[in-house]
Amino acid sequence: MWANAITTVRMLLTVGVIVLLYEHTSEAYLWALGLTILVIWMDGLDGYVARKLGESSTFGAVYDILGDRVVEQLYWVTFAVLGWVGLWVPLAVIARGVLVDGFRSIALQQGYTAFGSSTMMQSPLGVLLTSSRFSRWTYAALKAVVFALIIGWQWARLSEGQETLYEQLTPWVNGCVIATIVFCLVRGLPVLIEAPRYLNDLEKEKQKTPTT
Repeated sequence: MWANAITTVRMLLTVGVIVLLYEHTSEAYLWALGLTILVIWMDGLDGYVARKLGESSTFGAVYDILGDRVVEQLYWVTFAVLGWVGLWVPLAVIARGVLVDGFRSIALQQGYTAFGSSTMMQSPLGVLLTSSRFSRWTYAALKAVVFALIIGWQWARLSEGQETLYEQLTPWVNGCVIATIVFCLVRGLPVLIEAPRYLNDLEKEKQKTPTT
């Protein structure tokens, strides 16, 4: 219950960040930066609370992933609409999310989850890239850095006397955006590679089910 509540609060705070970004003032951007750091920190908090309180469940795992998708895509779409990143960025993230989550839903029907002991990933490389704590924390760290960096970059643009900082941050922002999207796509590849096995298993189960 508490873990799911944290996920819900994360999504609501993200909406608050977007509202602040549309204020187009340096003060609002500072508040947005602070809330963004909180949102990213809470990404790991919900899983910790679920384990500590014994609230781990299939629903909780799925809701956590959905919450991550909402937060991530809201940020990228907003950045693109404001002209801070290219349109290709949210398009790549959204397409990857739809494909990966679609195949994960098929595996879920067979009792496999995205992460944890019952993860759908069976190959060592798939586990390392997709469901390992290393992969998940690395991706969370990349998002934390790039989201905060983009907002700080735009704060420098609006702040008097920060023109040099804005120019210095520009190549770093571009590099971090590309690195984050590449890692996002790479993490999704093992799911797409291993998905046919679950599709075949599901088809076999349907063929075994007697028709009336």
